[in-house]
Amino acid sequence: MLETGLGRLLVATLGDAAAKELFAQVHVTPALLKPATETISRAELAQALNLALFRDVLQRVPVGAAYVADCQRAGERVVFDHGALRTVAWPSGALPPGEAAITRVLRPLGFVRAENYPLPKLKMTGRSWRHADFPEDIAQFFVSELHPEQFTLEFQDAVSRVIGDSRDPLTPAHLALLEQLDRDGSLPIEQAQALLPALIGCFARQHPLFTWRDYEILLGESAEMAWIATEGNAFNHATDRVVDIEAVAALQRSLDRPIKPTIETSTSGRVRQTAFRAAQVQRQFLHGSQIVTRTVPGSFHELIQRANEEEGRLDLRFDAGNATGIFKMTAAESSAC
Repeated sequence: MLETGLGRLLVATLGDAAAKELFAQVHVTPALLKPATETISRAELAQALNLALFRDVLQRVPVGAAYVADCQRAGERVVFDHGALRTVAWPSGALPPGEAAITRVLRPLGFVRAENYPLPKLKMTGRSWRHADFPEDIAQFFVSELHPEQFTLEFQDAVSRVIGDSRDPLTPAHLALLEQLDRDGSLPIEQAQALLPALIGCFARQHPLFTWRDYEILLGESAEMAWIATEGNAFNHATDRVVDIEAVAALQRSLDRPIKPTIETSTSGRVRQTAFRAAQVQRQFLHGSQIVTRTVPGSFHELIQRANEEEGRLDLRFDAGNATGIFKMTAAESSAC
């Protein structure tokens, strides 16, 4: 697999060992495992990005890594269904505000907006992005935007202080390569290898250190914004598409892993989701003249089961009610969810 175009992309960015491990962990459709040529398609680059972001979540979520290791020992590969991230629809320094910071990457890679999901309880909007060429085989992106204008002025001021000096991880040269990819649907392999690390860098925190007081202000009104403050645009969670979510969840509970005690079911009944509680991570804050370290919620690993629609196609939709329930996994009270 390392001699495929996808393999060479991953090796160039992550190294041989990490690329081999990813191929052993995650199912990849054979259509994306073509022998390497002088060019890389948008689908191959999209899959390489997704696999790298999946690996990033496993490195930050120990229970997710343990779950995937169990799958490997059983001779199974994870079916990567979707990754989720959070953005803020607010001025963000050099970084485009809200989902624009991410969608400028997704569109040239071949992703198209599928559905909108209002999340009024969270004062957010979720949007799903599905790959045009391989909708069932390349993981979707669930990109949410938080709307600070719906919160208090004190909250809005804290948001401005936290994200107002964000940097842009993409240079003009990177943006030019994205324009070329959008136009041609492919890139020469050397250019794709140069672009991939920059794309991975978009899914991270772009703003500098901020005060513990501002974190407390944000947390007081929105656990989601507090999470964005410490984690930025990193994947909030990655999701394994399973055949029997009840059985998988029961096994995880028997292993005494911190999984949600309930399963969220969509209005249609075709989409069912549950998740492990978020990993606890240490982050630094400014506190007076000192830098202090505090433990806060990080990312998590999710499970999803999808049934077919009447037409026989897999139901790739999400559900606003499910999403609201899953979002609670990064709240301080997630152990009770």
